[in-house]
Amino acid sequence: MTNLQTKNQLNEEYKNIKYILTSTMRSKLILAMYSCSRNLEELRNDLKKPSATILHGLKELETENLVKKVQKKYQLTSNGFLLATNMIKLIENWSAINNNTEFWDNHDLTCIPKELLKNMHLLKDANYITSTTSDLSNAFNKYIDLISNSIELKIIMPIYSENHFKHIIELLNNNKLKYIELIISEEILKAIKINGTFRKYLLENKKVKIICVKENLKLFLTYSHDFMSLTLFFKDGHYDDSQMLIGKSTNSLKWASEVYSIYRR
Repeated sequence: MTNLQTKNQLNEEYKNIKYILTSTMRSKLILAMYSCSRNLEELRNDLKKPSATILHGLKELETENLVKKVQKKYQLTSNGFLLATNMIKLIENWSAINNNTEFWDNHDLTCIPKELLKNMHLLKDANYITSTTSDLSNAFNKYIDLISNSIELKIIMPIYSENHFKHIIELLNNNKLKYIELIISEEILKAIKINGTFRKYLLENKKVKIICVKENLKLFLTYSHDFMSLTLFFKDGHYDDSQMLIGKSTNSLKWASEVYSIYRR
């Protein structure tokens, strides 16, 4: 498909979405029938609108092949179901962003794969943690608490941080941490090799797997079986260690796992 064809297709899809989203009634009807078919009385009770208004909206949706009437009930067509699914995803994505607006607004998001930006709804339950003037190490301390209770870790590390490495080595030596996988840049690998302690306990440790990538990394992602954490860079290119997103839900872990897998490949 050419760029022009893609653009035309997107414009056409936008018209369809706009047609639904610019009408509160059409939107509510689509969402009301998402889980099951409804008769007129059920829709009237759900939406608190008169029958004439609901029937008018249903007629419009039928004309667009988004709704059909089967016996006395209205249900979504396949097109309507797909549209409703994407509407819900859009609403959830927007909700996830609004829940942590300050975190997303302040940082460079170009490091997050586009397909995962489309799935921000998976992070809707994640918590925003920030350091304060009275506690500059709040985010870092929260991170250390999290990794201290993990048996296995997978980390995309974009910075050379002696503090992080020292805590990881301590967990390895105390046998609290059984396995760790690190994705780092060539520059960070060179710095680790220069440091005798880090070289011994990270590069020569069978419990540590190092994956080296050529490009400079721009996100600090950690996940285990029970948590994920994300810190990013400011838009000016400087790393921000004061703000962190922490998620513990199944969806948050799924999102982190998918990001990690893309970088690992």
